[in-house]
Amino acid sequence: MTTQTVRIRLPEDLYTRLQQTAQATRRPLDDVVLHAIRVGSPPRWEEAPAEFQADLAALDRLEDEKLWRIARRRKSDADMERYQELLDKNANGVLSEDERGELTRLRIEFDRSMLCKVHAAALLRWRGHDVAPAELLSDAT
Repeated sequence: MTTQTVRIRLPEDLYTRLQQTAQATRRPLDDVVLHAIRVGSPPRWEEAPAEFQADLAALDRLEDEKLWRIARRRKSDADMERYQELLDKNANGVLSEDERGELTRLRIEFDRSMLCKVHAAALLRWRGHDVAPAELLSDAT
């Protein structure tokens, strides 16, 4: 197969993301750009709530092994039980001010965790891995 050289101007943010992906995957930038042309650009984090964007953007720089750990991470049973307890108390109108603050903190923490899991899985899929939903539930760390 013959190849052709093409010079294009990329927006700096896209170039940075492609460069970070090349570094994280230890692949040449040309290969990453060609992959992006074939399958589209990496998953976007810019539409996520502003409070989570930095966490999601940081995932672009991670190697696949670390992304797999994030994608498979689960909250502890104790955290899940406490969250449910606070949700029940809130539904019954018996939540104290301190508990309201704890519930808010846990909700934000759970939202951040879930967004990172989903984004890590999307990045892995974009990088060519087969990411099965059941696989993401298999490793509680």
